[in-house]
Amino acid sequence: MTFSASDLLTLTREGLYCPLGGFHVDPTWPVPRALITHGHADHARSGHGRVLATGQTLRIMAVRYGEDFCESRQEAKLGESIRIGDVTVRFAPAGHVLGSAQIAIEARGVRVVVSGDYKRAPDPTCLPFEVVPCDVFITEATFGLPVFRMPDTGDEVQKLLDSVALFPERAHIVGAYALGKAQRVMALLRKAGYDRPIYLHGAMEKLTELYKQEGIPLGETPKVIATERAKLHGAIVLCPPSAIQDVWSRKFPDPVASFASGWMRVRARARQKGAELPLCISDHSDWPDLCRTIRETGAGEVWVTHGQEDALVHWCGTQGIKAKPLHLLGYGDDGEAEPAAPEEAAA
Repeated sequence: MTFSASDLLTLTREGLYCPLGGFHVDPTWPVPRALITHGHADHARSGHGRVLATGQTLRIMAVRYGEDFCESRQEAKLGESIRIGDVTVRFAPAGHVLGSAQIAIEARGVRVVVSGDYKRAPDPTCLPFEVVPCDVFITEATFGLPVFRMPDTGDEVQKLLDSVALFPERAHIVGAYALGKAQRVMALLRKAGYDRPIYLHGAMEKLTELYKQEGIPLGETPKVIATERAKLHGAIVLCPPSAIQDVWSRKFPDPVASFASGWMRVRARARQKGAELPLCISDHSDWPDLCRTIRETGAGEVWVTHGQEDALVHWCGTQGIKAKPLHLLGYGDDGEAEPAAPEEAAA
């Protein structure tokens, strides 16, 4: 019988499972052994037995869930081949957030690459995506529609800086996911020459400190003091998306509500979020980059995990590439919209 990718990876209630290695990839429920692509909550959950991930992802999980987030952990070094059961696995940069990785799984001459979430756009806070040739490429499709073509992030950051210059009496409140997006916005602001303090909602504090410990220069990032909010004229403040429409944000001086997300490409979504200044900054690949990546892997077959699966599957068919949607549940960009801390929401 011919050995195929379906012998390497199958679907279970918990998600993708490798029977020859006895492990799951980014499982949505606690399992005995898990390989984790990155630290976002829809991919990295606590309660597993053994966890294999990059060192940065393991440290992110410890910050988010506590040091006892799993029974035992092992650091995967990028590019290093690791034997697990009857398969070999290798982690390669995914370009999504700090520590994010694709996972290549190989046995009997067949290689499957699980991308996790990924982007091809430059990001000063994490290693760039590395193309890994494979037989089957398992990709996300968060922005898997032709309408999603992301603008240059430098131009989006300049929009924010121009608004700050135009309205020096107003505070600019930017909603951004606490892991990855917030730190990327900070780094892009520094790259653009902004050297003033960037104020943080308390939910951003621990992860931002971890980024700094990992050598990412983000400058001065003080936590917002509740009693001082009214004094922050002309300041840039980062907070979780949910805090934008909360009473927490209304106590700043005439706040400009902003939101940094690829979803800001959709005007209706920007209106729904109440974004006066939408910033189209995505940590996922847009349509051209999804298509480009599939071509560059040389994969003869593509499995699409979550997002706009049908459009990407159809495109693959037009290119002569076999493809199927997996319809995995429990994953998605909005899963990182973290609530405000109770004490800050009430302040």
